[in-house]
Amino acid sequence: MQRMAAEKLVLCLQDTTELDFNGQTIEGLGPLSFEAQRGMYLHPTYAVSTQREPLGVLDAWMWAREPKDAQGERGGIVESVRWVEGYERLAEQAPELPGTRLMQVGDRKSDMLELTLRAQSLGWPVDLLVRSQHDRVLPDGKRLWAQVQANDSLGEISFTMGARPGHEARVVKQELRVKRLCMSSKTGGDLMMTCVIATWIGAPEGKRGPAGDCSPTGRSAPWMKPSS
Repeated sequence: MQRMAAEKLVLCLQDTTELDFNGQTIEGLGPLSFEAQRGMYLHPTYAVSTQREPLGVLDAWMWAREPKDAQGERGGIVESVRWVEGYERLAEQAPELPGTRLMQVGDRKSDMLELTLRAQSLGWPVDLLVRSQHDRVLPDGKRLWAQVQANDSLGEISFTMGARPGHEARVVKQELRVKRLCMSSKTGGDLMMTCVIATWIGAPEGKRGPAGDCSPTGRSAPWMKPSS
């Protein structure tokens, strides 16, 4: 918290990983990606500066899945709640950091209406930037991504994508389009959102070009580099 207080903006990254204890005698484990695997799931909130300096782990949400029953159904908690509770923990910490802007960042699995509605109900104490998974239908019947793609380009950005197994490091150039839209909350009200689409210029064949990232209106982060 002391390190975060020295920053104007802190990115609070959330993602889920598996703790694989297969073959070990430990009570309380559950299945992982494969039903025969044994372990637990961990969903941490990792705070970093905009200069990619690690500041620490703020929260760690852990659980073990229940085995599937004879009908192939799995009981237990609704696992998507990890995103909502992660936001709630950040919202509790935000008043202690009045000079620091917090932004929760999540991948496609965080593209949940429940998460956005919870942030709205709390008054947006923490910004929210999510990777768009659903090409949502807007109140006028049009589709989200097509509406943003129809806007003029704001310009281009470029960055170096790091090397990984089977792929060398390379420079990626993207074209940016942004639009503020009204989305249905399915609760009788509306949500104003800002959607950013980054299209990979000259993407290798087989690679996805456009991808959307949505954040609440007035809470967008134009200085961030959206992923392809």
